[in-house]
Amino acid sequence: MTSIATPAPSSNPSNTPPLVELRNVTCGYGDRVILKDVSLRLPRGSVVGLMGTSGGGKTTVLRLIGRQIEPMTGQVLFDGVDLATLDREALYAVRRRMGLLFQFGALFTDLSVFDNVAFPLREHTNLSESMIRDLVLMKLNAVGLRGARDLLPSQVSGGMARRVALARAIALDPELIMYDEPFAGLDPISMGMASRLIRDLNHALGVTSVVVSHDVEETFAIADHIVFVANGSVVAQGTPQDIRNSTDPLVKQFFNALPDGPVRFHYPAVSMADDFGLRAPS
Repeated sequence: MTSIATPAPSSNPSNTPPLVELRNVTCGYGDRVILKDVSLRLPRGSVVGLMGTSGGGKTTVLRLIGRQIEPMTGQVLFDGVDLATLDREALYAVRRRMGLLFQFGALFTDLSVFDNVAFPLREHTNLSESMIRDLVLMKLNAVGLRGARDLLPSQVSGGMARRVALARAIALDPELIMYDEPFAGLDPISMGMASRLIRDLNHALGVTSVVVSHDVEETFAIADHIVFVANGSVVAQGTPQDIRNSTDPLVKQFFNALPDGPVRFHYPAVSMADDFGLRAPS
């Protein structure tokens, strides 16, 4: 676990409009419902840990925020605007206010570290190459990789690649940064660096961060607010200490890594006797 101290709760008053809000959202893929009547608010300027069981809907929440998918019912609001009401041009403008760190980075393998970070600047701005160069070097310096600018993704470690992806995610100075499993596959040193970067960048840039993760200790160390999603709904939310003190059986099982609880080891099946024909003849 990283040595970062657990942050104090967000100083934003409860009546401050959230940057992102889901209101009674039900959504899924085809006929399969993933989230059912979910409502949640992401406080501005906070690091929000979005946690939960596998298949519970965490990544679906990120897709809703980016309007990669749309709710069957309910509303997804960004800065008070219902995303479903936006036309293509307005949606793209809103997306430029968001940054996404994909799981495992998703860097362009044939582009250098520098060009990976420069990519969104070249795609979405009319800045001169000299200005882009300065901005890219600033972003790389923020993640400690200015000296690696000429390397290819194949020439850097997994942890470094994740930091390059983070530099790319903040290239357009977004108001919201979404992290999809930022700690997956990292060694303890790289994990500690990633944790510190998420927290430090959130403070330095004044952004709102959403961290989807299964890593309890690392997420609790940097998050102001935890949202626990399971079985298609928000089971619990609050400060890390609130979650630790929860008496909900599913929350206790997940955060204490208990083998027994609402989530069973065995998938429902007929009895062993029936499966193996061990019933005594009548």
